[in-house]
Amino acid sequence: QVQLVESGGGLVQAGNSLRLSCTTSGRTLITNYMGWFRQAPGKEREFVAAISRKADNTLYTDAVKGRFTISRDNAKNTVYLEMDSLKTEDTAVYHCAAGRHSVVVVTLNEDDYDFWGQGTQVTVSS
Repeated sequence: QVQLVESGGGLVQAGNSLRLSCTTSGRTLITNYMGWFRQAPGKEREFVAAISRKADNTLYTDAVKGRFTISRDNAKNTVYLEMDSLKTEDTAVYHCAAGRHSVVVVTLNEDDYDFWGQGTQVTVSS
């Protein structure tokens, strides 16, 4: 199996930045694309960003385009989410996910992800 551990969350003021990290361990070679999802209080989990194995394809939800950047370092088995110009509506628990389907390059569909982290809290104050 594959384990994912997120870090880097915290409390920040609106307009500031945070960088989340997600480190994978275990059978990491079976993973392919990776993504970030978030869940705000009282809301369903939603897609944020995803990246292909070779980092040559990325996807973003419209709400974060131009503000968030997803990247990965395969040598470190780590994926990052750089979050700039944070807004109060970005407050949520952020989850990292990994998928292993070989025919999928990158996807925003959470049903295509096989492994999930426990999440890290991001709180943006006004």
